[in-house]
Amino acid sequence: MKLFHHKNGGRAQEQSFFIKYYKWVLSLTLSLYLFTSYYITHNHEPPLITKTHLPNPIFKLASRALIESSHDTFLHQVQENQVLKVFVYDLPSKYNVDWTTNERCSNHLFASEVAIHRALMNSTYRTFDPLAADFFFVPVYVSCNFSTINGFPAIGHARSLIASAVAFISSHYPFWNRTNGSDHVFVASHDFASCFRTMEDVAIADGVPSFLKNSIILQTFGVNYKHPCQDVEHVVIPPYISPVSVRGTLEKLPVTGRRDIFAFFRGKMEVNPKNVSGRYYSKKVRTMIWRKFNSDRRFYLQRHRFAGYQSEIARSVFCLCPLGWAPWSPRLVESVALGCVPVIIADGIRLPFPTAVNWAEISITVAEKDIGKLGEILEHVAASNLSTIQKNLWDPRNRRALLFHDQLEEGDATWQVVHALSEKLDRSYRRSRVSKQ
Repeated sequence: MKLFHHKNGGRAQEQSFFIKYYKWVLSLTLSLYLFTSYYITHNHEPPLITKTHLPNPIFKLASRALIESSHDTFLHQVQENQVLKVFVYDLPSKYNVDWTTNERCSNHLFASEVAIHRALMNSTYRTFDPLAADFFFVPVYVSCNFSTINGFPAIGHARSLIASAVAFISSHYPFWNRTNGSDHVFVASHDFASCFRTMEDVAIADGVPSFLKNSIILQTFGVNYKHPCQDVEHVVIPPYISPVSVRGTLEKLPVTGRRDIFAFFRGKMEVNPKNVSGRYYSKKVRTMIWRKFNSDRRFYLQRHRFAGYQSEIARSVFCLCPLGWAPWSPRLVESVALGCVPVIIADGIRLPFPTAVNWAEISITVAEKDIGKLGEILEHVAASNLSTIQKNLWDPRNRRALLFHDQLEEGDATWQVVHALSEKLDRSYRRSRVSKQ
């Protein structure tokens, strides 16, 4: 549905709204002033109250109602101004829901783009009035195009799909053009995020698409050094892990249960690291772990898929979280959610929601160059402060902060996204207009 035909029409409607609002406030204020002045002037002495001279109860109630109504309206406006509001664009289905015909779209590790959209649609932070919005969420699913060759998500179409969505909203609504998209929010939940590429060398070469450089990107990729794929306003978010699957595992194996696996990893661990177009997978880290510790009884390392994968995490003390193509890994969320101490092996990684999850207190970080000492490092932790780390890790608030739900819950991952956006209100066009006026 077209709200406005062009940006000037949108601005005219905004100005009309504000003019009517101020006229109403001015009229009400002037009426109250004149009424009060008249009452004081003609009533210097209060009348004697007798049985035959009672104040009119209807007049008294009407005055009280007028005052209370004005007060309530003011409080409502103050409260509305304090609560962050997000307008969710109603895009044609080809940009989002059409992709969900494949069930994997809503459940794989990149599915935060779907979960955030669903949660915002049903949340109290959503507004149907774009003039009352602080931010504009653009729901485009780019990680749901699964390759028929290997079954993995293919994002070669991502840039053109998002460019098409931007063209659509900029021609049907006035809000993108007035800020060049600075108050618009997108999700980039795959390897190198806002670069919309899966291989780092290609991602670095291409960088962030020019039409998104002014927007806010919710992305899984984050590092503590300068990188072209975070050369944009962004929020680091966790990868998607199904809260339903986590809940099912915890019902069988609670976080404080017996843990008979010392160090665990299941996943891609190539014997020959130079396995994709001559590129070194995981910067050789996973291959080095396999070669060094495959025969070590303390380590339970598996290279093949297993349906009961989460039950192995729930039985493990330490869960290895080495980098893959990108630094981040779904194991970060799975480990925390299932009470296994994450062992982060990804130099320079920036972790999601650090104000909600104190990563230093619930995880172990091992430098990539120290892989050969991994056994000694974990033994030292187990003999010294493991119980303290586990106590911190098993706080349910950590699990809640890293899991996305279809219905937003206080403290969950989408709630953390909203909180992060509330710290970027200087980008809100509505707030800047209010502050100026």
